[in-house]
Amino acid sequence: MKIIEASTTMNHTAFTDRPALPRALPVIIWGGLVAGALDATDGVIAYGLQGLNPIQVLQYIASGAFGAASFNGGLLTAGAGVVFHFFIAFCVAAVFYGACRLFPQLARSYIPSGLVYGAGVFFFMHYVVLPLTAVAPSPFSLSMFLNGVIGHAIFVGLTIAWFAHRSAQAETTLPA
Repeated sequence: MKIIEASTTMNHTAFTDRPALPRALPVIIWGGLVAGALDATDGVIAYGLQGLNPIQVLQYIASGAFGAASFNGGLLTAGAGVVFHFFIAFCVAAVFYGACRLFPQLARSYIPSGLVYGAGVFFFMHYVVLPLTAVAPSPFSLSMFLNGVIGHAIFVGLTIAWFAHRSAQAETTLPA
């Protein structure tokens, strides 16, 4: 969708086409909240099938900052894991919003761009961010790897991209 602006200068009206851009707050706040909640739910289910309870999953997230000690911190470190998780989700949404400002086509073609973005987020987090944290390395598991890639593509990338698309559509106006 495009916004058509009219500008009047000295008895001359010119219409300029520019792509509708998403608004920052709906994309970052709602996209981050919903993507964070869906990703957390996916993680609790996937790791639950591996024998971890939800508190341990959240403590695992906190172990990025606190190391193995996070597993002895009870609800306090689980709460820190929630804070870290949603902070990251908001950052991921903010990056996509920024990319949409530079490349409005991302919001228009939200399904492919969201799926690719979400998978890219997984690879960036898994192979760049996690090795820089105090998280203990774990053995490779094909099922967890596929869950991570597919889950991030759908629950993180597609969700955030949908909020960007929806916000850009809401910004579309026509001249009166």
